[in-house]
Amino acid sequence: MKLPKVKRQELLKETIEQTPFITDEELAKKFSVSIQTIRLDRMELSIPELRERIKSVASHQWNETVRALPLEDVIGEIVDLELDKRAISILDISQEHVFSRNNIARGHHLFAQANSLAVAVINDELALTAKSELKFTRQVKQGERVVAKAFVEGDNDKGLTIVHVDSFVDNEKVFTGVFYMYRTAEEKGES
Repeated sequence: MKLPKVKRQELLKETIEQTPFITDEELAKKFSVSIQTIRLDRMELSIPELRERIKSVASHQWNETVRALPLEDVIGEIVDLELDKRAISILDISQEHVFSRNNIARGHHLFAQANSLAVAVINDELALTAKSELKFTRQVKQGERVVAKAFVEGDNDKGLTIVHVDSFVDNEKVFTGVFYMYRTAEEKGES
């Protein structure tokens, strides 16, 4: 049963406030309406499109700057960052990321998102991956959104900073990695 427009728009607004990274396609499925109806509802409610919501959330949630690499070199879009503690990025899997035969994402894109996030979270001018341990737990398909979450564990006995990265699609883990990061000695321990 379709909801009346006023009720649908009220629920739409609540849904976007709770999950700002939800796509118009996901909203259309949730409310059993067309994508165009969702777009019109968003326009009437003055709710920006997904890309603008991501930028808005990112600018309000973190004000730290990635130091170890240029922001444009990060694979995916960073939406949360606290240097030497945690970071989150999102990557929408599009046609350029998948094998043409089966629309499954190439593993190196998931690795690149996680690895660049592990570099980005390091509070240093130089951060390099010395070693990584990876596990892909399920295939990712075209059209899915990958949310990578990194947290810094600390330094190991060899002086490398350990960063854990888990990647999810709809709260299902699709990738996990432990990255052992080299950084310059004078920056270690600074926050």
